[in-house]
Amino acid sequence: MISSIRGEVLHIGTDHAVVEVSGFGLHVSATPRTLAGLRHGTEAKLHTSFVPRQDDAPLLFGFSEMAERVIFTTLVSISGIGPRMALAVLAVHTPNEVHQAIAESDTEAFTRVPGIGKKTAQRILLELAGKLVIDQPTPAPGASDAAAQPEVALQVREALISLGWTERDARAAVEKLLAAEPELAHADVSTVLRQALRSLGGPR
Repeated sequence: MISSIRGEVLHIGTDHAVVEVSGFGLHVSATPRTLAGLRHGTEAKLHTSFVPRQDDAPLLFGFSEMAERVIFTTLVSISGIGPRMALAVLAVHTPNEVHQAIAESDTEAFTRVPGIGKKTAQRILLELAGKLVIDQPTPAPGASDAAAQPEVALQVREALISLGWTERDARAAVEKLLAAEPELAHADVSTVLRQALRSLGGPR
C-alpha cells in the first residue's frame, strides 16, 4: 500500500497533479481543496490511497489531510461507492462537514454531491455511522493533527482500517495501546502496528 508520497509538483490539473518521486512522475487524483494547496515546482507531501484499477479509474488518490484519506478509504469500502464518487463527496464537503452530516443523519448533505441520490445518500449515512467515529470533530485545516494524536498513531490507525477494522475499533485500539505504553508514540509505525495487532488478536 502506498500511504504517502513526497516530491516535486510537476503539473497541476483540474482534478489531478503529477508529483515526481524518485524520477517517476506519479499521476495523483485529488480534490480541489488539496490541489489548491499545491504549487508547481515546489515539494509536496500527500497522504495517498491506492485503489486497484476499475475500468479507466485512476489508481492513486492524494489528500492534504489524513482525515480526508480516512473518509475516502471508508467510502470506497462501501459496496457500490467507487473512488470517483468518494472523491466527489470530499470535493463538496470537508471532513468536519461529513462528520456533522453523519451525526445529524443529514441525507440532504450527501444528495448535494453530483451523482448521489436519496437512496444512495441514506446508505452512505448508515454505513459511515457504523464505521467512522462521529463523537469527536475532525481537526480543522491548519490545526495541529499531532496535538490530537501523534503522527504514528494516525498512520497505524490507517493501516488497521486498510486491514479491515472500522475507524472506531482502530482508534480505540491505538488510543488504549498508547495510554498503556506512551513511549510507543515515538516508536516506528511497524512496531506500533505489531503491538496493535496483538491487542486486537492478529490480522483479520
